[in-house]
Amino acid sequence: MKEPISQDIKELGGLTEQHRQVLERAIQALHERTFFSQYPEHPSPAVYGEGADQAGLEKFQSHLGKPFEELQQADAQGWAGQEESPYEQENLGITYPTFSVETLISRGQEAFHIWRKLSPLERASILIESLERMKGRFFEIAHATMHTTGQAFMMSFQASGPHAADRALEAIAAGYEEQTRFPEHQVWEKPMGKFNLKLNKSWKAVPKGLGLVVGCSTFPTWNTVPGMYASLVTGNPVIVKPHPKGVLPIAIVIAELQKVLAEYGLDPNICQLAVDPDDRLITKELAEHPAIKLIDYTGGTTFGNYLEDLKGKTVFTEKAGVNSIILDSVEDLDKVVQNLAFSLTLYSGQMCTAPQNFFIPANGITVAGEQVSYEEVVNKLAEAVKGLVNNPKAGPHVLGAIQNQLTQQRVKDLENGHGRSVLTTCEVANPAFAKARICSPVIYEVEASEKELYSQELFGPIAVIIKTKDTQESIHLAQEMAMQHGAISCGAYTTNPEVKEEIMDLMGLAGTPVSFNLTGGIYVNQNASFSDFHVTGGNPAGNASFTNPEFVIKRFTWVGFREPAAH
Repeated sequence: MKEPISQDIKELGGLTEQHRQVLERAIQALHERTFFSQYPEHPSPAVYGEGADQAGLEKFQSHLGKPFEELQQADAQGWAGQEESPYEQENLGITYPTFSVETLISRGQEAFHIWRKLSPLERASILIESLERMKGRFFEIAHATMHTTGQAFMMSFQASGPHAADRALEAIAAGYEEQTRFPEHQVWEKPMGKFNLKLNKSWKAVPKGLGLVVGCSTFPTWNTVPGMYASLVTGNPVIVKPHPKGVLPIAIVIAELQKVLAEYGLDPNICQLAVDPDDRLITKELAEHPAIKLIDYTGGTTFGNYLEDLKGKTVFTEKAGVNSIILDSVEDLDKVVQNLAFSLTLYSGQMCTAPQNFFIPANGITVAGEQVSYEEVVNKLAEAVKGLVNNPKAGPHVLGAIQNQLTQQRVKDLENGHGRSVLTTCEVANPAFAKARICSPVIYEVEASEKELYSQELFGPIAVIIKTKDTQESIHLAQEMAMQHGAISCGAYTTNPEVKEEIMDLMGLAGTPVSFNLTGGIYVNQNASFSDFHVTGGNPAGNASFTNPEFVIKRFTWVGFREPAAH
């Protein structure tokens, strides 16, 4: 464990002292990998204050149909906005300032020479302060997330608020630690016999330059802030280019950060929001600009591959993956299928960690020492999904709404595809939002030989049951899918220690984390900040993992300086 942060630094009006304990605790959590959360995930009045939810809703509603004017980015070239609520299926009418790529770049370059001069501790303290300001707007961000992504309220609150802030803090802590790993100065002395050779040496962590963060439509803050804050803490100004359909949640975060920067006499353009004009997309123009040195991206594989191939850039990607569930043997099948049904149904399968391919041996699985047929396992899973979807107290809140109409169409198109239909989609009513765009999960059964049907990500509430000859084939197919097409998560159920060891070994080689024998309140979809690495970078689903050391050390370079020491 590193030595405690020096007690004699008082820059920036005591801000470093104010956030010292949080930073030290976050660094400790990085090492211990035990549970740690700076921002409580439950939207309790006892934590966030009476009336916080209603106030947040009203603040969200106050944005509708108006220009978003909180950003401290002057002289906009125009205003644009394309967001639509998946619950109301109506345009939000919010517009955001737009700027030319050259304006964004030139302002970022000017800000670079201000931001890079601050110490890692000063940058970390400013960024933590922005998260504390963000905390005061968690409910507003939650409602903004609901009506841009289709997430249900609880997920919107947790994922875009506390969980996103924890992931950002994790990146801050990792970036601070890596920049302070080595001493700033040292007298280097080499014995030469009758005399010693002495040099004064110093080292600087030099940031690489402007960073671009490209957001996604389904998790506009959770997937954006790790790269955003990792670049910022390492001294790189950032241009955040959100998905056109998911701007407001991250715009609120950036607005709070810009306010903090301005309050401390710093250029707000250290972090800029870059919104696409209505008539054109600007991501490629930004990404290809020679001044952009760092790129963080979450989204489809094709565009992610294009970004990875750009010359002169350091690129961090999270792309599409084919996530597997391997069923071999269990103690309580009912508990297992309930857990899997929730994982499949949660946010209508619109999570990068959601399971898709379910590998089940043709002769069934062992349940508490007894053999249960393949057909019974499949039917129990389908019934568990139906029971959850049709539960009026749970279904709408678990499913949420479909963010993109193309996802809904994909579910309908599968009805004309190959494979046996196990469960078809059905109409689900949301009593709070009559116009909500909802479709329940579909389940299809295919043979193991029909790889073309399950070797791609079928984004949305879609599950594929693959009948294998045995568990060995299930494991090898899951590994093959991960190695060739990528995987971000894997779930496995076995009571056999040897089978468990084999799954760990082969999926480990495929760069895929495995969750074993989950039942109850923990699901394969979930990753915990400061404990679980999100994506490994070890298969085609992505080339980066937050937050491991590589996620931050590639954003700066160590440069050394030396001269003879005075005698």
